[in-house]
Amino acid sequence: MTVPNTPPDAGPLVTRPQASLVRRAGGELKIGAPVAVACALLGLVMGLLWVWIAPEVPLVVHGQQVLYVDPEGEQRAGADSVFALLGAGIGIVTAVAAFLLTRRRGGGIAVAVGLAVGGLAGSVVAWKLGVTLGPTTDVVGHARQVGDGHGFNEALVLGAKGALLVWSMSAMVVLLGLSAAFGRREEDPPPYYAEPQWSLPGDPEPVEAAEAPQEIDADGSKQPK
Repeated sequence: MTVPNTPPDAGPLVTRPQASLVRRAGGELKIGAPVAVACALLGLVMGLLWVWIAPEVPLVVHGQQVLYVDPEGEQRAGADSVFALLGAGIGIVTAVAAFLLTRRRGGGIAVAVGLAVGGLAGSVVAWKLGVTLGPTTDVVGHARQVGDGHGFNEALVLGAKGALLVWSMSAMVVLLGLSAAFGRREEDPPPYYAEPQWSLPGDPEPVEAAEAPQEIDADGSKQPK
């Protein structure tokens, strides 16, 4: 196939291979994937901290009923708040670490995607781990085990599921601020009207400015008009 307006002596059309695009995507994946995996593993640490810091919700067995020791307490809401604060703190730490480790290589969008996906995965891991390591969710069985008049703690529950997004959101905000303040700057391309700084073989030589008209005196010397 011949491209329109191609000179007769022009060689065959050579298409640019897509290898550069694939290579670039592979490089982005090598940067973003470790960030996501590291965040998911940090979810284990967050889950352990949540179990340790989250306030306990005490229950008491009264006959055939299980009652709250403090019905007006805010312990259940406190568990959600602790989870959100842990997500925000770890999100800030992971964003700073990812920016510093990938700054020279120019992580770009790969780091952002890795933090977003990894932050969500880490939050889910922390949630499931906290529920598993916390008090049992079988309230009836636990009540029968402890007996009438005895107390135990309610299972650790994440009531506000929106807290799962706090890690990713905080990491995105911090990464955006760091990239804007300390990110690598790319040089602006020259304007389209800029003159080339070199010439290719066979290009015509630049035309010199025309000389000003001159007059010839009687003695043969030239004088400008």
